[in-house]
Amino acid sequence: MKIQDDTGRLDEPVDLTNCDKEPIHLLGRVQSFGALVALSSDWLVKYASQNIVDFLGLPADDMIGLPFAQMVTEDFLQRMRQSLAIVGDIDSLDRHFGLTVREDCPPFDVAIHQTGDVIVIEFERHDINPSRDYAAHIRPLIKNIEGAQSVEELCEAGAAQLRDLIGFDRVMVYKFAPDNSGIVVADSHKLGMESFKGLRYPATDIPSQARTLYKRNLLRIISDVKDEGSPILPPQDARGQPLDLSLSTTRAVSPIHTEYLTNMGVDASLSISIIKRGKLWGLFACHHESPRVLPFALRTAAELFGQLFAFSVEQQEADKEREETLRAQRVHDQLMAQLAEGSSIADNFNAIVAAVSKVISFDGAACWVDGQFEALGKTPTREEFLGLIRFLNTLEASRVYETDNISKFYPKGEDFASRAAGLLVLPVSRTPRDYIVLFRREITRAVTWAGNPNKPVEVGPHGDRLTPRKSFEAWQETVSGTSAPWTETEVRAAESLRVTLLEVVLRMADAAIKERERASEQQELLIAELNHRVRNILGLIRSLVNQSRAEAKSVSEFTEVVGGRVHALARAHDQITQKQWNPASAHDLVLTEAEAYLADKADRLRLIGRDVLLEPAAFTTMSLVVHELITNAAKYGALCDKNGSIEITFEQSPDDGVSIRWKEMGGPPIIQPPKRRGFGSTIIERSIPVELKGRADIRFETAGFEADFHLPAHHVAKWEEPSASPKTAPRPARDDTAKDSPLSGKVLVVEDNMIIALDASEMLEGLGAAEVLTAASPDEALALIDKHDFTFALLDVNLKTETSEPVADRLTGDKVPFIFATGYGEQSVMLKRFPEATVIQKPYEASTIRQVLKDKDL
Repeated sequence: MKIQDDTGRLDEPVDLTNCDKEPIHLLGRVQSFGALVALSSDWLVKYASQNIVDFLGLPADDMIGLPFAQMVTEDFLQRMRQSLAIVGDIDSLDRHFGLTVREDCPPFDVAIHQTGDVIVIEFERHDINPSRDYAAHIRPLIKNIEGAQSVEELCEAGAAQLRDLIGFDRVMVYKFAPDNSGIVVADSHKLGMESFKGLRYPATDIPSQARTLYKRNLLRIISDVKDEGSPILPPQDARGQPLDLSLSTTRAVSPIHTEYLTNMGVDASLSISIIKRGKLWGLFACHHESPRVLPFALRTAAELFGQLFAFSVEQQEADKEREETLRAQRVHDQLMAQLAEGSSIADNFNAIVAAVSKVISFDGAACWVDGQFEALGKTPTREEFLGLIRFLNTLEASRVYETDNISKFYPKGEDFASRAAGLLVLPVSRTPRDYIVLFRREITRAVTWAGNPNKPVEVGPHGDRLTPRKSFEAWQETVSGTSAPWTETEVRAAESLRVTLLEVVLRMADAAIKERERASEQQELLIAELNHRVRNILGLIRSLVNQSRAEAKSVSEFTEVVGGRVHALARAHDQITQKQWNPASAHDLVLTEAEAYLADKADRLRLIGRDVLLEPAAFTTMSLVVHELITNAAKYGALCDKNGSIEITFEQSPDDGVSIRWKEMGGPPIIQPPKRRGFGSTIIERSIPVELKGRADIRFETAGFEADFHLPAHHVAKWEEPSASPKTAPRPARDDTAKDSPLSGKVLVVEDNMIIALDASEMLEGLGAAEVLTAASPDEALALIDKHDFTFALLDVNLKTETSEPVADRLTGDKVPFIFATGYGEQSVMLKRFPEATVIQKPYEASTIRQVLKDKDL
């Protein structure tokens, strides 16, 4: 149902249960103590109230369309035109007192304003014998309220002073709450009347459209509740629109409101808006038990008093805000002095809570910073708080939020209402969403309403209209599950503290941010370097494949050659990464390669001279050179028979570089140098000159192959102390079971790279596995384990965004042996988690897996 009151404006919908009546349309009208004429922009009468005839002594016939100049004096018309130029089309009006409107009429008080394209002029009879100068009386009234020490005292004094000015039986100061209900904060009344102070009125008593009107028109008077008023003619214009009386002083009111006042025992009322910073702070609500007409001059003085009172309220609250700001500043200074730079909010939680307690009272406090929970006093548990965090994350990130009833907005709050019923949230960051939250315990309290707030209106017997509630006796509601409310003062203090904490967070994080910036710069350099190296490695492998294909005579030979070269790079890379990409030993490089390819011939290779640590770039290049030298020696040179040997001498050159001499002896004599130079020979001859800007000199002597290499000084990191005797590669123990098949049954491979998984499957089948099943994720692997009985598993540690730990847990429980494979150098994490497991490095070979199986006796 919608109600259109005398303003001609349609009210917002009123929720009425089981009511489907047609809308009520109340035609515009004015109270009988005044009269109204509304004119078009060319000053022709457009609307008129019926009692304008009696007021001005005009003819009773229809006045609509008549020139206004025919009804008034020329001087009056000129005054109105001047006023209209002042008020314009904004929500303001101009007042005149004691004007002569017609020569044959007594003087009138006049108000003029404009609404749209309509000029509205209101007339009231002038009080020719005022008992006092109302305007002059305002100054002492304001003086009397200036001594108030608080807003509460100010309201008490204001109600008393206004009642003294207007002579009403009761004057109340009615303040709006955030939920639009209102509470009487001051009540000055005559003897014998009960006080309404402390009574709360539901928001429906003053609906939103009425509050909007109170902001536009500061004063509203009803001189006689029983006054039937006088209708406006015509009721609607040619477009079917009624006259807008929003700013009219003499406008009448809806019968619903007059019945509301009648039910309260009120015959006359006056309301004066208290506007603070453009918002409706409250009202002066004035009641009289008999009809009372206030002269226009007195009403104007009362309106002026209301404006000055609003200014005093604003000043009083501004003083309080300044005091709060000073207290908050002291807390700010204290926190900034106490908290250590670089530490976190969580680390200083106790100090922060102690400082906040000086300006806001609470029963418990908790903080959630970077996923860390801290709490003091009466608060929800960590688990309860985690659920609450999800609710808090739906709120605005940059403002304080408060409620005295958590469960009203977060139903699960009922579980901890006895410990924490209300909260005040101070967001201290946007991303991630971090908070300091203050809690108040539950307090069961009574709220006194002016009548039952749950039945503010009901459908009445008088047709399609509303009947206001009839009972205004004090009605107490017991409220549970709530805390003491957070005051405006506390919320403002919390907002100041939030800003302080943000500054604290920024200061605390400054060192960390700088450190992260440095780390980020290093990471960017590392990523760029890694990208460069990966591209180089990919290009190198591509070249190895292409060039090896050209020199290989069969697929098996091609596979062996390429595999050997790639594994040489991998071994060199492992040696570097184990040193955290620091310089690595040239001796170890040679010995590792010899151990991998020479088997029982490795001890026929001797290292002479001091060891040298090579920079990573030189180490990688030398790995390919050494690989080619060793494989050539094993296939064609000194190590291809039973008698030959190799000496490798390392010496420091005059330019502080390193000279390396390779000398093969005792092998088959070289009748003539090879006519065809393959890719391997190219690597030996050109890698060091091209990649390292050094020198390479190779010679095919009759006694055996010789070569001299020189690496510039910038590739040398350090020379080690000389050893007592030449180093030789260790002779591996003879593996009599090398050709056995250590595996059987079904084997599981967990690997997210398809090609590597296929290669691993072939290796494991070659080691005896009856069937190899592959999975690319932990979920796939666990599903396979549910369906099959496995005898062994090879698990890649890192699977895109997951790891194979869940699979390892399951296999451990099922007592199925497994080994980890990783492309990362770090093994400690897996060994801590699974100390019995073995971790092998990629790329791996069947021989590596076979050796692990043998060592573990699988």
